Amino acid sequence: MKNRNLLQTMHAGIVVLGIWSAILMGITMMTSCSTTSKSSALVEPRSCADTKALREWQAGATVSEAAIQAFGGVEKCFAAEPIPDQVWQRMQGKTYKENPHIQRDDLRHIRALHWDYDQQVHIGEMIVNKQIANTVAGIFRKLYDAKYPIQRMLLPDVYGADDETQMRANNTSSFCYRAIAGTTKLSKHARGLAIDINTLYNPYYKDREDGSRFVQPATATKYCDRSWTFPYKIDEQDLCYRLFTEAGFEWGGSWKTCKDYQHFELKD
Repeated sequence: MKNRNLLQTMHAGIVVLGIWSAILMGITMMTSCSTTSKSSALVEPRSCADTKALREWQAGATVSEAAIQAFGGVEKCFAAEPIPDQVWQRMQGKTYKENPHIQRDDLRHIRALHWDYDQQVHIGEMIVNKQIANTVAGIFRKLYDAKYPIQRMLLPDVYGADDETQMRANNTSSFCYRAIAGTTKLSKHARGLAIDINTLYNPYYKDREDGSRFVQPATATKYCDRSWTFPYKIDEQDLCYRLFTEAGFEWGGSWKTCKDYQHFELKD
């Protein structure tokens, strides 16, 4: 009888140990994807989403809400910072050329998220003058909050700093050390004081004296007609127009001698 009681006691102990092992294993699995607040003893679960694209800031990548939260939240995804070394290296001989007018310290690297018509969030980056960097980052945050569609926000270096090529791709960008099209005068893009938004659908054009029309990008002729509705169109009712003009930018769509619907530049 004593032996039977001993066996029953041992069996009960094994069962209890098994239950506690299962509980501890469950806690371990939960805390492997959790953070503990310093101000609280509670353990809160967090996402184990892949944040590599955000950690390495891979412009053009699509990211999920879970990845954004795991990275630290939307607020952490908008910043105006000194240009990282790897970005500066990519710019050499392309958007940046040695010159006496603007140097690395005059510029800032903007990190931003943006929505597109695909209802997905994409990673974007841009180089602008430090004079407008915080303002521009703030505008892109407001556009993101409103789910304003921007198709691409890549550095023009991806396109070999060729303006025609990046505009055909509907790319949104700012800094590129170059002259105004058809002139030898430096563009405000050369100082990072101008932003071009959704460039294919908001082209530049100028009517020549011979009756011909010069259009950039050359593939955007039909979008010079602003009387019809199409995706990415910027006009005076557009949120992008309102935010930039309220911040002291001039819109190229209001110019008289030519039109540049994609273009916002800081007023002199």
